[in-house]
Amino acid sequence: MLSPKKVKWRKHQKGRMTGKANRGNTITFGDFAIQATSCGYITNRQIEAARIAMTRKIKRGGNVWIKIFPDKVLTKKPAEVRMGKGKGSPDAWVAVIKPGRVMFEIKHTDVELSKEALRLAMYKLPVKTRIIRREDAE
Repeated sequence: MLSPKKVKWRKHQKGRMTGKANRGNTITFGDFAIQATSCGYITNRQIEAARIAMTRKIKRGGNVWIKIFPDKVLTKKPAEVRMGKGKGSPDAWVAVIKPGRVMFEIKHTDVELSKEALRLAMYKLPVKTRIIRREDAE
C-alpha cells in the first residue's frame, strides 16, 4: 500500500475540494489515461486495486504509471463513542482528487487492450472518470 514515510503532522484538517486541477491534468508518459470528472478522496487501497486490475489485464505487455499519491490522512472515531474528547485516530491515507486530474496512465501496443484495462480500473475508483487519449489532451 502507498503511504508517506514521514509526515510533518500526524492529523490533517479536512480542507476544501473546490475548483479544477491545475496540476497533473495532462498525459505525460503513456498513450491512454484515466481522468477524473468529479472530486473526491481515493484511498491507498483503491489505488492498489486499480493498479492490480490494470496490470493483470495487460499481462506484462505494457507500462502503467500511477500519477497520484495518498499523502493526506483521514481520521475516524471508534463506533459508539460520544461526541467530543478530541479528534479521532488516523484511519486511512487518501489522495485528494479534483476534476481534470490524470490518475493513471498506460502504454501498450494494443489499443483495445489498453482501453479495457483502464475500464476495469475505473470500476475500482469512487470518483467519476473518463478515458482520454494523448491526441485528445494536446
